[in-house]
Amino acid sequence: MEDKGEFSFSTCWNIKRHTTGSGMLQEIRELGFRQVELNYNVTEEMLTTIEPMIERGEIGVSSVHNTFPHVPDPDYGTDSVLLGFADREKRKRAVDLLVRSAEYARRYGGEAVVVHPGEVPFPDEFGKELEQIYSGQGKDSEAYRRKWAELLERREAQSAGYVQTIIESLDEVCNRAVSKGLNVRFGIETRSRPQQIPTLAEAKTIINALQGAPVGIWYDTGHAIMMDRLGLYDSVGEMAGLMDDIVGVHIHETIGLSDHWCPYVNSGNPNFYDAYLPMIERAQVKVYELKAACRPEEIHESHRLLTAKLAAGREQAGC
Repeated sequence: MEDKGEFSFSTCWNIKRHTTGSGMLQEIRELGFRQVELNYNVTEEMLTTIEPMIERGEIGVSSVHNTFPHVPDPDYGTDSVLLGFADREKRKRAVDLLVRSAEYARRYGGEAVVVHPGEVPFPDEFGKELEQIYSGQGKDSEAYRRKWAELLERREAQSAGYVQTIIESLDEVCNRAVSKGLNVRFGIETRSRPQQIPTLAEAKTIINALQGAPVGIWYDTGHAIMMDRLGLYDSVGEMAGLMDDIVGVHIHETIGLSDHWCPYVNSGNPNFYDAYLPMIERAQVKVYELKAACRPEEIHESHRLLTAKLAAGREQAGC
């Protein structure tokens, strides 16, 4: 199988098919990947068979995804206020868990931790209703415009306070990580729901406030495409101002508002994803984050197309 080189592959693709960590990573190795991103559903029990593989050099770890290993409490899950908690005890635990993720990343030779910083709390049904209107009536419908305006008004009224708390939390995390000599970077990820932090402007605010700290943006391309389609930000135009701050990327394409598909292959669009190639080229850590429905042959073809386009871009640029 062709070696996928510098590209890493997230365990989100096959974690639900496996009960042992070693079986999960062996399946990824068979795709030609020599590095993995250990995602937030990897349990401590799975690590008992993963760690010997790392120690034997059978697999490398590019990154881990906070909170790592898996924490079953939804307050510290992927869709949570997390680093923005006003409650001091909850925020302290969120900070402690992120430092723990960084310790695991360092132990396994990883370069980065993927971080979901937080969100402006919204009822779950609000976002679902917005997506239903988008899919059923379209972005230009009066119903969508009304619902979107309501979301933005609620989001903008509260987001600055949460962003400030997230900055304070990340400052504490970075100070502790540096004092421990962890030497990993924290990538704040573009998210998949419009109430979640950060927008690209919020990401810039956070990064600028933490100048000199090991914090940058983790550009999840599929999520950014979704937020662009909903109207939250310009996923390509606004990214230009963050190119120097990219820590890593999650590589996947979005069909409508369904994400984690193989770029180019599942969408059938030969050119749309090209706009995100400069970000992938620039990223220190490049990770495919694909859903279980993506078949091995689709993954191989997507990688072939993507790497050919990256090579052509480098050649054109005279690199």
